Amino acid sequence: MGRLFWKFFYSFLIVLLMIAASVGATVWWQKKAIEYPLYELATGPRSLYMIKIASHTLRQEGPEFLKIFLKSFEKDRFPQVYVVDNNKKEILNRPVPEITFTRAQKLLNENSDLHIVRKITLADGTKYVLFVPKSEARFDDIRHPPKEPTSPFLVPILLGVIASLGCSAFLAWYFSKPIRHLRWALDAVSAGNLETRVAPLMDNQRDEIADLGRNFDHMAQKIQQLVGSQKRLLHDVSHELRSPLARLQAVIGLARQQPDKMQSYLERIEQEVTRFDLLVGELLTLSRLESKINENSDEYFDLMEMINAIAEDARFEAETHHRHLIFEPGNEVLIQGRAKLLYRAIENVIRNAIKYTPEHTSVTVEINTSHSQYVVISVTDQGLGIPEQDIEMVFEPFYRSQSQISTAGYGLGLAIARRAIIAHGGLIKATNRPEKGLRVDIQLPIATSKES
Repeated sequence: MGRLFWKFFYSFLIVLLMIAASVGATVWWQKKAIEYPLYELATGPRSLYMIKIASHTLRQEGPEFLKIFLKSFEKDRFPQVYVVDNNKKEILNRPVPEITFTRAQKLLNENSDLHIVRKITLADGTKYVLFVPKSEARFDDIRHPPKEPTSPFLVPILLGVIASLGCSAFLAWYFSKPIRHLRWALDAVSAGNLETRVAPLMDNQRDEIADLGRNFDHMAQKIQQLVGSQKRLLHDVSHELRSPLARLQAVIGLARQQPDKMQSYLERIEQEVTRFDLLVGELLTLSRLESKINENSDEYFDLMEMINAIAEDARFEAETHHRHLIFEPGNEVLIQGRAKLLYRAIENVIRNAIKYTPEHTSVTVEINTSHSQYVVISVTDQGLGIPEQDIEMVFEPFYRSQSQISTAGYGLGLAIARRAIIAHGGLIKATNRPEKGLRVDIQLPIATSKES
């Protein structure tokens, strides 16, 4: 469900609370409407006259005679005098609204000179409060309350419709806005504008739709990088192929001009064709790796035995160039994958280190098997290293740093190595050593079991 669920939940909860509040307010209003609408005290001369007569009757004749007196006026159009004793009981047992009695008590405490409320204390100590409630309704018969007003059922319905419309409008706006941004971004990317990003338009929104926008930006960035990489690769391939072709054309031209030196020119042509074939082979290998073409992916082999074989060949090459290779083989490490491809990847890393380490220095190959899930192969040299800002570019096709320009090669070895290692579920990383040189770490997963 996620964060969108809570947005839906809170939206519908607000609507339900608004409807509940409107229904509650309607019920409260209806309840108040069917009570006696006696919320204030009458102040007219007729009311004052009736209070005065009732007070005199209560003092002179007592409560029983006052009852008879008040009952005689119940059916007349005279103001109805209420007489309430100490226990808040009306003398004729008529209901007295609390708010009306509170109002009368307040006027007594304030010693109001309006005389619309009187307090009579009889000889036996009983106290009575006399007042005339004010009402907009006609009290032809106080024993029968006014008819129950019509309940305003349309009020909660109307408020519910308004709340639902507001919630629907908010949700529609909330969801349609990022969707419009995504549609615009998709149109822009399909038109070739790969720099399009939609996350800045999401206004710090945090939900699944915002995550979709960020995923779109990540996808657009990856596509931009891939397209840029392909463009650079095409440019670099064209540049690298142009050089041997140009040399071939030059040698053919010289051979036509000097037929007597045909043998030496043929040797040079053979040398250029060999270079050309090597370049095309590496390009095909790189293309297959980028296309993720798997061949014999279930092969099991001993990594330690493979590196030992690579080290023997590399040690011979290093010694011919007055360099040294240090490697001590260890216990068996079982790896699952393509042995030939991984052999070439590790060989490229080791031979690359031998190529750039100075004469009379050594290249060290170490294997760390302390982890049960993976093995780490570390290859270190004592060369000049790579500028920190370009450390990641060393694994890009045809990249060559300033220290590598003078050496032979096409800059494809480490690019092939990275893709081969990633194809085996591993990682490769290059770092400059604090003392001097470059360190390349290769991490590969160890096979848990071997199929029979």
